[in-house]
Amino acid sequence: MSALLFALLVWLAAWALNVWLAGSPVAKTRFGKALVPLIFGATLLVLWEGLVRGLGIAPVILPAPSAIAAKIATSLPMLWQDFAQTILKGAIPGFLIGSGAAFLTAVAIDRSPFLQRGLLPIGNFVAALPIVGLAPILVMWFGFGWESKAAVVVVMVFFPMLVNIVAGLQASERMQRDLMATWGASYLQTLVKLRLPAALPFVFNGLKIASTLALIGAIVAEFFGSPTFGMGFRISTEVGRLGLDMVWAEIAVAALAGSLLYGIVALIERWMTFWHPSQRH
Repeated sequence: MSALLFALLVWLAAWALNVWLAGSPVAKTRFGKALVPLIFGATLLVLWEGLVRGLGIAPVILPAPSAIAAKIATSLPMLWQDFAQTILKGAIPGFLIGSGAAFLTAVAIDRSPFLQRGLLPIGNFVAALPIVGLAPILVMWFGFGWESKAAVVVVMVFFPMLVNIVAGLQASERMQRDLMATWGASYLQTLVKLRLPAALPFVFNGLKIASTLALIGAIVAEFFGSPTFGMGFRISTEVGRLGLDMVWAEIAVAALAGSLLYGIVALIERWMTFWHPSQRH
């Protein structure tokens, strides 16, 4: 119980520190904005460690963070191989293909009222289909290689991106579009100089959603067929062997990869939409 008591004391001390930081001028700086969530995350890990050790929870039920960290340290080559298979060969290609296809389709829908009335309802229907039902079908079609994982990711990211881009293309004001028409601007000129810049916040909102969906889709697809490596394959295999420390190690790597991809998209958004009110803080 001493480990649990120590964890609770650390939690209370960190809570008090975070309350003080949140109300201090430091919280308004870039360093302070990063420090508060870091302290909060570290205290969660300490509390987790204390609960596991203090209550004597078996590793097959919930391993301690220290055991997960030790597993990561001793399994780096395997984790990198799984990361490369799932993220680099499945999630990222599917993310890029799905986002690009959604952009081209959104422009076509914007030009055609028929497509807007006919394709979007179908898109909403397909987006509601459970991925665990589509994934085995796509694996049967495209095989056990990275192509099937990318296909699942494309299906997952395409329609959220499509809906956001279509909404973004309608974001510019009617008066602005009429003014462009008065100046004799073509559709392409209006699209590039007015409507796409106005749509960028919607586009990046879709990209941030798609960045997390891509990772989920690639991992889920590997549950239904994969080479003898990959994050989804490793998780399903280790669960059957009760290797929960390895499962949590894969989850930690997936969380870090997802956060990194989301952060890259957010940084590009800040650079490209500096003029938008959402970036003025």
